[in-house]
Amino acid sequence: MARVLITGGAGYVGGWLTDRAIEAGHEVRVYDLLLYEDRYLKEVPFFAGDVLDYDRLRPHLDWADACVYLAGLVGDPACALDPSLTNKINLDSVRWLCERFDGRIVFPSTCSVYGAEENELDEGSPTNPLSLYAQSKLDAEAIITERRPDSLILRLATLAGLGDTYSRIRLDLVVNLLVVRARLIGELEVFGGNQYRPLLHVRDVATAAVPHIDTDVSGIYNLGTENVTILELARRVVDRVGRAEIRVVDVPFQDTRNYRVSFRRAKESLGFAAQHSIDDAIDEIAELIDAGRVKDLSMAQFSNLEALRPYLRPEAIPFGREVRNAHMLARHASPAGAPVTA
Repeated sequence: MARVLITGGAGYVGGWLTDRAIEAGHEVRVYDLLLYEDRYLKEVPFFAGDVLDYDRLRPHLDWADACVYLAGLVGDPACALDPSLTNKINLDSVRWLCERFDGRIVFPSTCSVYGAEENELDEGSPTNPLSLYAQSKLDAEAIITERRPDSLILRLATLAGLGDTYSRIRLDLVVNLLVVRARLIGELEVFGGNQYRPLLHVRDVATAAVPHIDTDVSGIYNLGTENVTILELARRVVDRVGRAEIRVVDVPFQDTRNYRVSFRRAKESLGFAAQHSIDDAIDEIAELIDAGRVKDLSMAQFSNLEALRPYLRPEAIPFGREVRNAHMLARHASPAGAPVTA
């Protein structure tokens, strides 16, 4: 079995993936800055560090046979906070990885690289990234494909649900957010509604990736389970979690990404069969709320944008919140004063 380094392994995707990799017999290390969390309690060898700190990262890559490269800035709003830093993390670190590491690379990209398109899209369809996040992932794909064509690249659909017990919760994803609004507010505000989104339960990233940590399967694969319109999804949430009013707000088309994605290649070539459904994700978030397991669902750590804003755009935060987060800024600032992140 392989020695596997999971960068960003303390995050939303990494928790369940780490457990499944260990269960498969691999020896695992997690390398993460803990930008969204204050602690890492999982009983797995853990090393705190930034993927831009190449001297700190290098010995762990020297140890590893494979690297699952989850580290990166994720999401359109979060990546837009500091475009220069986004490119350093999402591109420069990937370029360095390809130059310095000769082991197996498993890299998560995003279906957002397709942009807006009416037809169903497969891996050979034209790309049209509409955000810095999507563009940075597409550019990273190009770097990996050129320099390390033996790597596995997974274009992830929009994620949903809960990871493992220790994993961070994300409430800035469409399924999770709709459930929260239905349960706590009783109103779902849907912009447009007819636009499609490809969806995937967060745990099924591991379902696809872990079996191929030590195989020679390579190339780009769309990874998801279903394509659903936002309005259909809202109705499904209401059906499963209880009464809530759906309010449709008209917006111009250019403000609503619309794309349907084919997952056929992953099923045929990777043997991917989802183990968790989007209905499972809806139920998980609803149960979490109903059980009162989260004291304050408005906490910044549940949103990539709100968690990163104090680091990257502190001038946009109200004064009281700046004071509250001052110690976090100091902890994660580079020697030159520029914030860095995994």
